[in-house]
Amino acid sequence: MNNRRKIVVIGASNVGSAVANKIADFQLATEVALIDLNEDKAWGEAKDSSHATSCVYSTNIKFHLGTYEDCRDANIIVITAGPSIRPGETPDRLKLAGTNAKIMSSVMGEIVKYTKEAMIIMITNPLDVATYVVSTQFDYPRNLILGTGTMLETYRFRRILADKYQVDPKNINGYVLGEHGNSAFVAWSTTGCAGFELEHLDEYFHHTDKLDKAAVENELVQVAYDVINKKGFTNTGIAMAACRFIKAVLYDEHTILPCSAVMEGEYGLHDVALSIPRMICSTGIMRSFEVHLTDAELEKLHAAAKSVRGALDGAGIK
Repeated sequence: MNNRRKIVVIGASNVGSAVANKIADFQLATEVALIDLNEDKAWGEAKDSSHATSCVYSTNIKFHLGTYEDCRDANIIVITAGPSIRPGETPDRLKLAGTNAKIMSSVMGEIVKYTKEAMIIMITNPLDVATYVVSTQFDYPRNLILGTGTMLETYRFRRILADKYQVDPKNINGYVLGEHGNSAFVAWSTTGCAGFELEHLDEYFHHTDKLDKAAVENELVQVAYDVINKKGFTNTGIAMAACRFIKAVLYDEHTILPCSAVMEGEYGLHDVALSIPRMICSTGIMRSFEVHLTDAELEKLHAAAKSVRGALDGAGIK
């Protein structure tokens, strides 16, 4: 890992500021530049974060108001710009497709003026639409573009299952795949706990009430909107997901995580970005995995592709 690590965060609102603060918490950079149309907000967030890194528990990280020229020597660029679902609005990220696709085109048009070498981590919703736009409308290496995708849903799923069995969520394995949104699905065929097979968990943990998969799936989708409606937005969980990818890149981990990227024939799918397990290292996405899914899970993956493709078509994106 290089000693110098520069990260540019584009968008300094709730999510962007949370990402910047988590970068500081985990000391993942030596320099962080924040870019936002509201330069006062970006300046204030940068200055506040720089004060935090002055404490005895942190290394000194240079936080500052940035411009797109900061992308020239950045290792990683995190894109959070664009509006999000607000409390009380229709709980469907795909309705943001048209607006945020235009914003992504504008943002990416500025980035490519200065670099085609930085790793780009997408957070902007609808995540799969935004990832597809950035990956296909510009001559940028696709291995260097990934969307956080269903990493956050996977975190949420592991917490829900861990709470049921009163176990460390890090003991839960398994993926949520497909769309980062309403058509995300639990790949139950990949799920277990500390090497224990899913069908035996109730036996091992002495549960008389059997695992209700449908209830878990419903909670998984609903909880994001519950947080939005009660808190006003979601930012901490997705910031942690983004930092997980940042760490995987900086430390050349060759770790396998669910993330969104353009499908290149996996499961027979093209012309859409979705989350499946992918290996992440210092050069970005090293490879994708077609893990064995049940017929029902494959149907859900193709339904997710149809959902995202419909949003792309509705926004006039080829």
